Amino acid sequence: MQNEYGGYGNRDEGDASYVDEGSALSAAREFSPRLQQLAQWQKDDVAPRSALASPSSDDGAEEENAPDVTPVDPSFSDDALSPVIAYEADDLDRKIVDCFPGKIVRKDLTSLMKRGANVPTFVLEYLLGMYCSTDDSDAVEEGLNRIRKILTENYVRPDESERIKSVIRERGQYTIIDKVSARLDEYKDFYVAEFTNLCIEPFIMPADYVRKYSKILMGGVWCIMRIEYAHPMGVDEDDALMDASGEESAPRSSARGSKKRGPEDSPFSVVSLTPIQMPNFDLESIIDQRKNFTADEWKRMLLRSAGYEPDVMTETERMHFIERMVPLIERNYNLCELGPRGTGKSHIYKEVSPYAILLSGGQTTTANLFGRLNSFGKSAANSVGLVSLWDCITFDEVAGMRFKDQNAVQILKDYMASGSYARGRDQVNADGSIVLEGNINDSPQNVLKTTHLFDPFPPEFNNDSAFFDRIHCYLPGWEVPKMRHDLLTERYGLITDCLSEFCKEMRYRDYTHYLDRYFRLNSDFNKRDDIAVRKTFSGLAKLLFPDGVMSKEDARALLEYAIMGRRRVKEQLKIMAGVEFMDVNLGYVDLETQESFVVYVPEQSSGTLIPEGTLLPGHVFSIGSSVNGEYAVYKLENKAVEGEFKFEHEGINTGRAARESMDAAFRYFTNNADRVAPGMRIGMKDYLLFFNDTQKKGLSAECSLAEFVGLCSAACGRPVQPSMIIPGVLHMSGTLDPVKDLEDVLRVAKNAGAKRILLPFSSIQDLQAVSSELMASISPDFYPDGDAVAAARKALGL
Repeated sequence: MQNEYGGYGNRDEGDASYVDEGSALSAAREFSPRLQQLAQWQKDDVAPRSALASPSSDDGAEEENAPDVTPVDPSFSDDALSPVIAYEADDLDRKIVDCFPGKIVRKDLTSLMKRGANVPTFVLEYLLGMYCSTDDSDAVEEGLNRIRKILTENYVRPDESERIKSVIRERGQYTIIDKVSARLDEYKDFYVAEFTNLCIEPFIMPADYVRKYSKILMGGVWCIMRIEYAHPMGVDEDDALMDASGEESAPRSSARGSKKRGPEDSPFSVVSLTPIQMPNFDLESIIDQRKNFTADEWKRMLLRSAGYEPDVMTETERMHFIERMVPLIERNYNLCELGPRGTGKSHIYKEVSPYAILLSGGQTTTANLFGRLNSFGKSAANSVGLVSLWDCITFDEVAGMRFKDQNAVQILKDYMASGSYARGRDQVNADGSIVLEGNINDSPQNVLKTTHLFDPFPPEFNNDSAFFDRIHCYLPGWEVPKMRHDLLTERYGLITDCLSEFCKEMRYRDYTHYLDRYFRLNSDFNKRDDIAVRKTFSGLAKLLFPDGVMSKEDARALLEYAIMGRRRVKEQLKIMAGVEFMDVNLGYVDLETQESFVVYVPEQSSGTLIPEGTLLPGHVFSIGSSVNGEYAVYKLENKAVEGEFKFEHEGINTGRAARESMDAAFRYFTNNADRVAPGMRIGMKDYLLFFNDTQKKGLSAECSLAEFVGLCSAACGRPVQPSMIIPGVLHMSGTLDPVKDLEDVLRVAKNAGAKRILLPFSSIQDLQAVSSELMASISPDFYPDGDAVAAARKALGL
């Protein structure tokens, strides 16, 4: 049923009723308070059916003779005028309509209008909800045409600002659509307002509107406004005076030049104002509806509200799209997403939330991001930067991130870690989340063969492990599908303004403690890991379970996703900085069963560099300090073939120290092999070695004991013990060096998948200082100090 003002449906949070009991999508709705407000505005304007599109002056005759200043808007293409396709609702549509009257819109209509109207999505969806909340295709088409007319004639574009000012002056009054913000001038005791697109000097905003719509004071709100122009005192309406000779003379104004003009002197004033965003938001009304949806339905509803169609996504893909919303709902959250082009990485931050800003190209200045140094202590509006003004700051294309000020990266690191930063003499706190987006031009498996998954960052970031350690979650963009037509929903969802307000209000709540009901994080977590996983968990919980009601398995799914996002960060840090970030086996303990779980990332090895099964005879894993000073795991692949007792090696030709250590092991093998396993007849074979630098950390000269064991294994055809790793330096004389840095050695061995390690008895004392959890994951086998033969027999199980 069409109302007398040409609109359909209800755009208010409150009293909506449905007359047609046979259809949940019936357009027969009573007037809402917001439409009544609009009706009153139109009644005042003396143009009930066309006031928005063609506002009239108080004098109908003057309006009839007024020049036609309405432009022909080229932005509306033929595509925008395409016919509306008949709509068939599904069960989730009906539930959304029943639970959120006045807060919903058909997303296919949003896409249709976006083709030809370059206006904010929330403005479009407000108007669509007002004029197109019906399943009658003819009525929808009429509503779309009406919206096009409104936008063509009343939406203020920055390049048309002067023309609109002229229209207001010539007509006396005119209706515009623009964003208006206000502040209190405490010295003159009135509110000063400014427009975003219409370039007029600040003017006085009536206090009634500020009291009624508080968002005007908090960054501004998009409105439909009737603006009036009052000619300055002392100026004739003809704008020019004729002197006695018939020539023009300058206009006379008693006020002009007498004092500096202020907002109170502006000829522009607001006659009426109606928000086209939600001016006041009732968070509890949204949370209360959560109980009417299953977890799957609520997740699908959120995705449809953001413009996506969840029914064509896998569960993993759904979670990735939900994760993109976490920076909007969690304060001081740091997210990185790198992946292929065309996956819609910036859509959420550009189109869905008016509280997020997208920095195209990733470039900005220190002053823009954190505020000007010389303005602190003066005007608060000028002193703060983007991190204080916006809920989310997105750097699009991180490869282009550049700061002229070398200190900017350090300030950014400080802010990402603590939510505060020093600027001049002041310590500034802010809540803005940081999102880092970029492209990876190859598969992650290929990238990891040569470098890490933060490689797209510019050089000033690329090897800064401290910067990347601040990132709470790494979203794998290569697991997100490229945007296709079927990924864009054509069904009902919350209007984006409602979704963004929900995220805005939920930012002030903390759900990090909900994981403690069922789980405990394991000992591989450091403080930053703990904060990162809890923040991701909290953000996902606020989105999917805003009422806090979640089962153990619901919490487990969110926790595992959060851990996976943080572990992806840690795996790259391990590649960059080695031992410092070797604790990558992040996991949790089930408080009910005391069972431990470790979460892996699919693109990285799952801790099985050393397999659990038995190796081939002659193959042995060793650990030692590389030429770069990092502990690394090496695989020594020995093979015995018929020959004349020659020793040939591959993989160590460029490393003299490593080559000499292997030669020393062979010399000792020559003189002592019979003591390990008598009757091997070692002189009738050749021995071939491939020294495999499995982690690409550089060669090591500390693997000679393992090589002696490997030669014995190849000669007798007996494999070493399963999952065993062997450290130790064996000299040609038979002496063995003590095993140093035992905790680091154990940690590297554990992360490589070793379950057993061969150590001398003298290491028992050093093991007392090793954490119990690390000791629980890897078992030591001991041999007498300085006895390489005993070590080989122990390793071979003899």
